[in-house]
Amino acid sequence: MNIFTQLFKSLYSPKDIARFRFQGIGKTILYVFFLTFISVLPTTYYFANGFLEGIKNTGELLKNELPAFTIENGELRSSAAEPVIIDKGGFRIMFDSTGQTTKEDVERYTNAIGFLKHEIVLVANSEAQYYDYAMFQDMKLTDKDIHSFIETLQALMPVIVPVTFVILYIFASASKFIGISFLAFIGLIIRGTLGKNIKYRHTWIMSAYAVTLSTIFFTIMESLQVIVPYALAIHWFVSVTVLFLAIKEIPSPKLAE
Repeated sequence: MNIFTQLFKSLYSPKDIARFRFQGIGKTILYVFFLTFISVLPTTYYFANGFLEGIKNTGELLKNELPAFTIENGELRSSAAEPVIIDKGGFRIMFDSTGQTTKEDVERYTNAIGFLKHEIVLVANSEAQYYDYAMFQDMKLTDKDIHSFIETLQALMPVIVPVTFVILYIFASASKFIGISFLAFIGLIIRGTLGKNIKYRHTWIMSAYAVTLSTIFFTIMESLQVIVPYALAIHWFVSVTVLFLAIKEIPSPKLAE
């Protein structure tokens, strides 16, 4: 059975998940990597799209709409007496050299950038990145320097996006393997409750397929940009339930007469 068929059957068939326990561990590991690959695609897309849009809009605004400024001794300085807030195509730019705006104010938006008193906050697809001006402690930067840096970032996007994807994929894969390993221990408890004759190796393999339904569901929700409340609890409830049903499908050992 190929990996695509296994993914499809894992969405609805605990009986097939139970049958997968006999396959090699190598094929199961490959399946986990494949499932993780699918799950990080929406996140990577929206992050890259939001990042690129933010860089593009910020470059234009620095050139045309924001006041001239300097960054010196870890602080943003300009002639603006109050915060400047600009909305452009669903992207919010917040410029504040007065110190009134906090990073939490910027984090409220899905895609935004905040030039704050002591740091830059970049939010892409609700993921915030922080760049403290203290990194440039011995330098004096102007708005023209920042604009030049942004143009460099735009040119590096073909490199930044793949690197970002690889980093996300590595962390997501590690998280997935840890979660599956923990779920497999829960499977041992279920095994004892149901009186099934299986080992940790079997529960681990079944756990890898038991998380499919939850993973695909949240991947679709991420693609649609839908926020699901209590996502972690739902993930574990669904995964444990599917694993329970799969273990239940395993024939119980016959009692000696």
